[in-house]
Amino acid sequence: MALSISAVLLLLVTVFLLVRKGGLKAGHAVVCVLLGFYLASSSVAPTIRDLTKSVASVISRFDL
Repeated sequence: MALSISAVLLLLVTVFLLVRKGGLKAGHAVVCVLLGFYLASSSVAPTIRDLTKSVASVISRFDL
């Protein structure tokens, strides 16, 4: 659960910064959010979740 909340916050901050500084329009951000909701309820959601967990696992193994 902590991973998903952290990922959501990271993505939220990224979208906010892109809207404010990167030239991403608010309408584009809304479309991205809607796409995320539709993907979450699709049959692809478990695959995306597993991929995200795998990437997070690989990143956590790096020693900085």
